[in-house]
Amino acid sequence: MLYLRLAPEQFTCDKKKIFWTLVFFKDRRVAKWSENLFHREMDTGIFPIRSWTDFEQQFQSQFFPVNAEADTINTLEGSSYYQGNWTVDDYLDSFLILASDAGYTDPWTLVVKFCRGLKLNVQSQIATMLFGRPADTDPEAWYAAAQRIDQARLANEAFQSTLWSITVTPAHSALARLTPFSVLCSPPAALPSVPPRLPPPPPAPFGGIPMDIDTVWKTCSLPLQGCYRCGETNYLVKDCPHHLDVWRLTVEQREELIEDLMTLKDAVEEEEVCSAPEEGFV
Repeated sequence: MLYLRLAPEQFTCDKKKIFWTLVFFKDRRVAKWSENLFHREMDTGIFPIRSWTDFEQQFQSQFFPVNAEADTINTLEGSSYYQGNWTVDDYLDSFLILASDAGYTDPWTLVVKFCRGLKLNVQSQIATMLFGRPADTDPEAWYAAAQRIDQARLANEAFQSTLWSITVTPAHSALARLTPFSVLCSPPAALPSVPPRLPPPPPAPFGGIPMDIDTVWKTCSLPLQGCYRCGETNYLVKDCPHHLDVWRLTVEQREELIEDLMTLKDAVEEEEVCSAPEEGFV
């Protein structure tokens, strides 16, 4: 439409204007509608649209809703027009078109609808402003306040991203400068091998603790009657003719006897040393 107004001398008749406009109808329904017009011309030999006014009327009947105002009002009564991930500028452009199509002119209604679609944090900042809060009947002031808050948010995000890049980049560049390339590309060093765990020590002999002098005697079975020294049952130990016969002892009993004698010897020597008078004293 803009080009038709800028260069009217290039379109001497309505048919040229219609054909030039149909060139841009390449998407979905409009492309089908444009093809159908030319098919009808081929069948009848007459182009079905005679004037530019007729073209506008047929285009509106095909693609404009029957009741555009009612559809727009229904949109503003729902939530599909909310800001979502849009910037405030994009949301404001869409809202102004919807408000114009719906025929809304009441300032209070425009403010209510606009605030409903705003992001909650933006709407809360404007509604809780201590100074300069826009009036509920001044939609233009609400539009301007929302734009200022959104622009401040975008500027802060840009500043934070720049600050983060300045803080992080030197550290990474310094690390890359100090670390040789061969070290960065070399495979990780192998972990040291762990020596195998030693098996647990074998249990103590005879089920006892090493150097336990009672182990042998506990394991030896004693006769219920008679001499428990030689094992005879005809007499007791006090009448035993085998007084400390080493040959009748087992190997374990001999080792215990030697240990007992050595312990007795050490005790006697220690007692003699303690009882001897010291030199220089009477």
